[in-house]
Amino acid sequence: MSILLIAAGWGIIAIQLIYIICFLAGFRRKAHATGLATPPVSVIVCAHDEEANLRELLPQLLRQDYPNFEVIVVEDRSNDHTYDFLLQFCQEHPKVKMVRVNYLPEHITGKKFALTLGVKAARHDWVLLTDADCRPASDQWIRCMASSMEGQRQIVLGYSPYMVRKGYLNVFIRFESLITSIQFIGWALLGKPYMGTGRNLAYQKSLFLNNKGFNKHLSVTGGDDDLFVNQHASASNVAVSIGEQSMIWSVPKETWKSFLHQKLRHLAVGKRYRFFDKLRLGVFSITWILTWLLVLPLSVQSFSSMSFMWTGLIVRELMLMLLIHRASRKLGDAFEAWKTPFLDFNYAIYYLGTGLVALVSKRIRWKI
Repeated sequence: MSILLIAAGWGIIAIQLIYIICFLAGFRRKAHATGLATPPVSVIVCAHDEEANLRELLPQLLRQDYPNFEVIVVEDRSNDHTYDFLLQFCQEHPKVKMVRVNYLPEHITGKKFALTLGVKAARHDWVLLTDADCRPASDQWIRCMASSMEGQRQIVLGYSPYMVRKGYLNVFIRFESLITSIQFIGWALLGKPYMGTGRNLAYQKSLFLNNKGFNKHLSVTGGDDDLFVNQHASASNVAVSIGEQSMIWSVPKETWKSFLHQKLRHLAVGKRYRFFDKLRLGVFSITWILTWLLVLPLSVQSFSSMSFMWTGLIVRELMLMLLIHRASRKLGDAFEAWKTPFLDFNYAIYYLGTGLVALVSKRIRWKI
């Protein structure tokens, strides 16, 4: 067997192990919160046809144990009874305010325009974002996120896992989301933040307005969270808030079609990240894929001469399981690490397919 192929195989395994060790080191570090900061906070939720979800979410937000906060719901041209519900709810609960989108300018996508109106309407400098189909894991959510809003920090990243449902699709969605979170939160803990998720994200209103909001990517479908963070994040201005009480639960997709469409949007936005962020993420993803599509076939082809490579593959799998175990518990939502070997290969195939489609796609619609 070619020495070059053997060297390439070992190089791929080595790179994967380096990444896993880096993430393990990152999650050994403490998050930035002191637990003392309690600045006024404006919670912003954008809603399009979300009456049912808002009926569940808003009471949970109002039960948050925090001294000074408001809730702003941006009603974005709904076709159901969202507006009527909010009109009555706001009258009964003064802490909740509705901002209505009556039209959409041609040069901006709907979510970005709605969020911009919400940020401008906020009374407080710190805005905390979530979605209508999300649920706080505890009544300490705002307090946990706010505890990192101090000093030079201008952005706070939170964790938002998907709810547990029956079936393999749900297991894979949770696994994929966990791997994504391990990367963006792990790199942030290591001082190299590059993205956040709008389901659980806070930043200063002044940061948003002083940098003209989403001006640099107005027409991009999505990116109201990760592109904004990627554009403005640094080691000194980003904090991380993780743990069971700081989580926001998200409702998972129920079909492969809707899940893959959602992930295509996310991956397509990644093409606009900063160069070194794309390089760091790309190397991790490519070597993960090649672990299964190159290294494993090489090992099977010549088992005796490749016994050391088999050892490397086994060590990588054990280290990945250890990372899944430790990181998920540090984040606050323990994942069944024993399922990792069954999901590992599928993740590689999934990422190969969606990554290639996202790479060549010029524009992806928001909804199917």
